[in-house]
Amino acid sequence: MKALKFIIPLVVFAVLAGFLFKGLYLDPREVPSPLIDKAAPEFALTQLDKPEQTIRRADMLGKVWMLNVWASWCEACRDEHPYLVEFAKLKALPIYGLDYKDQREPASQWLAERGNPYDASLFDEKGRVGIDFGVYGVPETFIIDKQGVIRFKQIGALTPDVLNDKVMPLLRKLNG
Repeated sequence: MKALKFIIPLVVFAVLAGFLFKGLYLDPREVPSPLIDKAAPEFALTQLDKPEQTIRRADMLGKVWMLNVWASWCEACRDEHPYLVEFAKLKALPIYGLDYKDQREPASQWLAERGNPYDASLFDEKGRVGIDFGVYGVPETFIIDKQGVIRFKQIGALTPDVLNDKVMPLLRKLNG
């Protein structure tokens, strides 16, 4: 009976340690989004460079499009941006930015200095639309189909491998 008092806590500790050890090797970018295969959230936001113009989710129906969440204060966005600029040259799909928790002037200047890959960039000053999309942090990217359903989410920066191995095959499937 005394041995059981020591064995049970030891077994519980071993199980917990095993879960924690396994967690060390998980990639946080592989966290599945609960929004995959669900309708993209409704939104109506002004454009970054044209505050008098509003873009809504309904405006996007009928086309496959990319939503790239970024900010001028985001270091990882600086790494991702050249790849996004090059990808935009392919004209594989419309690319919309979501300027997340930022200010208009620094964001506009950031795009002017680095190039603007976006068909339009939506201004989400308070981050409410980003929260509706389940954004953990920037950058994040979504591919949304013609019916307005989220089909892909990339947590973290886009890379050439992600664009070539995940995004392009998905676009062929969605547009095929």
